[in-house]
Amino acid sequence: MSLVDTHLHLDAAEFAANRAQLWQQARAGGVSHAIVPAVMADTFDEVLAMREQFGVDVAFGLHPLYLAQHRDEHLALLADYLTRQRPVAVGECGLDFFVPGLDPQQQEYWLQAQLKLARRFELPVILHARRSHDRILKYLRQHKVPGGVVHAFNGSVQQANAFIELGFCLGFGGAMTYQGSQRIRRLAATLPLSAIVLETDGPDIPPEWAPAVPNTPDNLPRIAAVLAALRGVPLADIAAATAANAARVFPAMRVP
Repeated sequence: MSLVDTHLHLDAAEFAANRAQLWQQARAGGVSHAIVPAVMADTFDEVLAMREQFGVDVAFGLHPLYLAQHRDEHLALLADYLTRQRPVAVGECGLDFFVPGLDPQQQEYWLQAQLKLARRFELPVILHARRSHDRILKYLRQHKVPGGVVHAFNGSVQQANAFIELGFCLGFGGAMTYQGSQRIRRLAATLPLSAIVLETDGPDIPPEWAPAVPNTPDNLPRIAAVLAALRGVPLADIAAATAANAARVFPAMRVP
């Protein structure tokens, strides 16, 4: 079995004490590869260090939750890293209309700027979308990028299909494991398997069996097993399909 974690913040402070051990455990459990996205300019080099140490792939972006840290010169820095450091995507970027106090217009400014860079560098994007799917779809139609992933997807089936039509895959992870997440579980069970990728979002969005501790990459095999059960197919089929989807949507990814 070869699983790909398409969204893992391996550079997070929560992993500092035992990062190498956690990645080794994930690898031993069948996680063959991961993508680590940066969230602000100050983390670009930390993310690169994850690639150097663990062989993961990386992405560079400016996340909407960190508006206060972003500066206009960070766009030039982002363009420089996209030029020199061979990422697989632009991101994590997007819109968050759930967390209070985040200016929507500022968020849209940073998203559009990064979509323009993704188009310029012909890179897919890794999208953060909370209560903002329709607005993001609007900007994706204006700025044609080569697909990507809507991470931690929690929209409607209509929104899912709209993203799929634009060449995106949808990320499913810890939220799908909760019995009460009926809408997300229904989407995971019924959307085309060709449009689904797996993720942990570690250390965030912990699964049902470990809700009070940081989410770790070794949870991915069990998350994949939940998806297999929801769809009524063998775990090996889920692993193969989602890994192939990740390789397709991120062409620069080093295929496990």
